[in-house]
Amino acid sequence: GILPLRSGVQSAMILGKSTQWTTHCRSRVRSRKRAIAVHGSSTAVCTVKIGTRGSPLALAQAYLTRDLLKTRFTELQEEGAVEITIIKTTGDKVLNQPLADLGGKGLFTKEIDDALLDGRIDIAVHSMKDVPTYLPEGTILPCNLPREDVRDVFISPVATDLSELPAGAIVGSASLRRQSQILAKFPHLRVENFRGNVQTRLRKLDEGACSATLLALAGLKRLNMEQHITKIIEIEDMIPAVAQGAIGIACRAGDSAMQNYLAGLNHEETRIAVVCERAFLAALDGSCRTPIAGYACKGNDGMLHFRGLVATTDGKETLAITGKAPWTTEDALKVGTSCGAELKAKARPGFFMW
Repeated sequence: GILPLRSGVQSAMILGKSTQWTTHCRSRVRSRKRAIAVHGSSTAVCTVKIGTRGSPLALAQAYLTRDLLKTRFTELQEEGAVEITIIKTTGDKVLNQPLADLGGKGLFTKEIDDALLDGRIDIAVHSMKDVPTYLPEGTILPCNLPREDVRDVFISPVATDLSELPAGAIVGSASLRRQSQILAKFPHLRVENFRGNVQTRLRKLDEGACSATLLALAGLKRLNMEQHITKIIEIEDMIPAVAQGAIGIACRAGDSAMQNYLAGLNHEETRIAVVCERAFLAALDGSCRTPIAGYACKGNDGMLHFRGLVATTDGKETLAITGKAPWTTEDALKVGTSCGAELKAKARPGFFMW
């Protein structure tokens, strides 16, 4: 049979690295135990397997990644060169419980990480807000695609704004971040657990399960479902989740071929902003039991501007902070970490729920 040689094998041989590449390829064959397609010649088609969840939004993000790879790398334009593998995660299987009760972060990534580590897939496409601040050993996340609009949206068949909802009206949301910021301004409303993919939540809203819901604008735009939006909520009124609107792509730490592909897709401005926000989250030891919001962006002055928030789930206690730093990875990490540490120091004992 023909071994699945990766893009760059021939050039590596010219450089005297044939032994390394041969070992690399044989390892991939053993881990996958799969044949590859041959198109009318003895040359094997280069293949990249993308791992993703199976929700419409997750698939839209995987298709975007596939299309970018095919556009940037001619060797991936062959039929079947880029494949998409759907992987069901714990978060997809259990929909009747709040995320916090299931153990917090990693619920939408663990099974995909496992597939990456054992060689069933080559790269993993994630919504960055689902990715824990730690990565499994043996994996790296070197790539962020250009960030979509980070704002949340209000959707309701009975009101044009949260302020119009009557006392006792139910807002459906599985996000403690949204819940705390809603109740901080509108304590007369009720927020109830509202899980499922975008289509499921909109269907529940149409069926009268609640009076309104909030969703990420990024997801609706990627699904071409912006017609459902009642109102876009400005960042000043609701700080987004850490890394909201950002797509992250992971690969194995030792896979130089995939690292080269991902380097060609990475959007550095998004990556720096995400580094800052995730440093803030890490400094707070953030979990799904604690409402945390964080947003970093490049201002008109070329500097990094950050705003963060932690709150109690009932919205009665809120701690907010802002930060500013030069637009570099190192400074993004520093300002995110320092802002998180400062809020953690200010919080009363018992403020954070683990």
